[in-house]
Amino acid sequence: MAAVRQSQSNANASNAGSLGPTAKFRLVIAYDGANYEGWQVQKTGLGVQQRLEEALQKLFPSAGRVHGSSRTDTGVHALGMVAHVEIPKHELRMPDRKLALALNAFLPQDIRVMSATRARRDFHARFRAKGKQYRYHVWNHTAMNPLLRAQAWHVPLPLDFAAMQRAAKMFIGKHDFKSLAVTRSYEMESTVRTVTRCDVKRSGPKITFTIEGDGFLYKMCRGIVGTIVQVGQGKFPPAEVKAMLEAKDRRRAGMTAPAHGLVLMKVFY
Repeated sequence: MAAVRQSQSNANASNAGSLGPTAKFRLVIAYDGANYEGWQVQKTGLGVQQRLEEALQKLFPSAGRVHGSSRTDTGVHALGMVAHVEIPKHELRMPDRKLALALNAFLPQDIRVMSATRARRDFHARFRAKGKQYRYHVWNHTAMNPLLRAQAWHVPLPLDFAAMQRAAKMFIGKHDFKSLAVTRSYEMESTVRTVTRCDVKRSGPKITFTIEGDGFLYKMCRGIVGTIVQVGQGKFPPAEVKAMLEAKDRRRAGMTAPAHGLVLMKVFY
């Protein structure tokens, strides 16, 4: 990781040098992920990062790459994605307070820059992040709320909410979460993560999961939610979560919840 950070630092320094003096900005971005293949620029398909870079280049043709704090999956939403970008000072001809407004004028309606503020030279949206908070919404009623159809997973059958709360507590702590994540095409250096919060709350038919941790594996949050919902359906007892984690085998845990119920809420620094 130290080598990766040094490489990134060198790359940033090289990029900044090629642009001349630059101003670094920290952006907080919200988006509806329904029309995107996740945050990252894609070889095929459209990423939120691409749309943001296109908007920046219309205002600042020499602006550098936008670096995001997370790689949200296809269809996942965000209210608090953090990113940073370096803008050449000779192209920055507007007050800082107008930057978010200017960018939003060139962005589609499903992406918005909520704030844009100056960042320290050593700030890095990804490598400086200490943790993240995700929320997941489930609508537990025989009929789906049509206003939430793109933001919540419809689970029509009754759920044992007390069992779900017991299962949620078992994910808290430092564990190997290999059983809860979908394997990527590359090997992860480590599948151990620390979950500091895993709450399940109910308000009528709406169930909200809040999950916080120092980092998350590919589709890990959705694996946790899917497993807890299946506990609520009686497919697993809450105590089986411990055995699932110890197995380090994705086949032992529950399903992966659909993407459209998940929102990246905050990134902690």
